[in-house]
Amino acid sequence: MSLPDETFGPFDGRVWLNAAHQGPLPRVAVEAARRALQRKVQPHLIRDEEFHLVPARLRSVLARLVNARESDIVLGNSASFGLQLIANGLEWKPGDEVLVPDDDFPASILPWTVLKHTGVVVRRIPTNDGAMTAGALASQLNERTRVVCVSWVNSFSGRVNDLRSLGSLCRNEGVLFVVNATQGLGSLTLDMGALPVDGVTSCGFKWLCGPYGTGFCWLHPDLQAQLESRQAYWLTLAGERWNEMDRRDDSSLGDLGAARFDVFGTANFLNFEPWTASLEHFLDAGLGTIEQHNAMLLDRLVAGIDSAEWWLISRRAPSERSTMAVIEPRRGSAGEAMSRLSRARIDVAERRGRIRISPHLYNSIDDIDRVLAVL
Repeated sequence: MSLPDETFGPFDGRVWLNAAHQGPLPRVAVEAARRALQRKVQPHLIRDEEFHLVPARLRSVLARLVNARESDIVLGNSASFGLQLIANGLEWKPGDEVLVPDDDFPASILPWTVLKHTGVVVRRIPTNDGAMTAGALASQLNERTRVVCVSWVNSFSGRVNDLRSLGSLCRNEGVLFVVNATQGLGSLTLDMGALPVDGVTSCGFKWLCGPYGTGFCWLHPDLQAQLESRQAYWLTLAGERWNEMDRRDDSSLGDLGAARFDVFGTANFLNFEPWTASLEHFLDAGLGTIEQHNAMLLDRLVAGIDSAEWWLISRRAPSERSTMAVIEPRRGSAGEAMSRLSRARIDVAERRGRIRISPHLYNSIDDIDRVLAVL
């Protein structure tokens, strides 16, 4: 498959440079959604085995996406779902600490703050626009630190956290390292077999171009063993025995791997089938190919930004390459720039007085040049 990917859209003359907010569905996903909807219109078309096959197929594709075992994948409905199950599944002691960047996205912070009633302390660590170094983190760790949770790519600045260095530090200190990969995964490649990470969560509707209400979590087996299962879903327990609905099941949740933490309603074919189609489309295109294409677009964008007019908040260096360019006006306001871009039919995002531009596999050099001409 060549990029830019023309199986997205049509965008009706608009330029969508806002994958960090919403990723559009490719046509294969649209067709999958139409087929799923038609089966709900005509329920006799719904095969009983789909209650098992739909989640099984999605779990398999997600495992391929992050180079992981299927038994370590949790099906969810958001990035928050994975963080909530970790926060609520661990056994806490009063005084245990969770460290988070002080300016991270709320979804990465709120699941921990609700643990206040257990005596857990959430400490917000000063960072450089959401990114922290291993050295800075090391100075904050102590004997009470239980979890460090960061976003891979900061939603407000585009700054990238080095998962390898942070994860290695946490592992050496016996601290759990949990990552919200929402703003990275789908544009950057992630290999769970090569990173010292304990848990990763992501939504599916941004860079992974799925419907809203999709997401997943990867859990290291050692973390799975520490989490208490506080829910039981009959369809997960049934597994391939989906048709034995009147059977009294005393199966152990522990035999299910990470699937025991799945969100309820995993036969959600209206959402999961189009998302599976999108993910298969990404794998067919090649995750490395997508990453290279997006890096080329960002290089063009960053090189063309007028430094007399804009501060670049996200980083230039390839080692700190982001999925987005975040810029702040030296004069005027971001709102004024947004108005100009809107009149030119260019869709980006304004966050905290900054412009966030997030190209993806369906964007072209012409799209980048068009936004530069307005800026």
